[in-house]
Amino acid sequence: MYGTASKAPIGTTGRTGERCPESGVWEVVGTPTTTAPIAKNNVFPPYGGRAVTWRLVRYA
Repeated sequence: MYGTASKAPIGTTGRTGERCPESGVWEVVGTPTTTAPIAKNNVFPPYGGRAVTWRLVRYA
């Protein structure tokens, strides 16, 4: 739709160091796991001292 921003779908993933495409609650894929609120355009952080994949589980 022209003029409206669409949200990244639930389940979208991003890697440590990439920019977050959507504000919401993100969960680390794998074990150990955690969730964190991450705002759009912030950089995905490492977890447990390593680069991880984050998955969007809930919109902010």
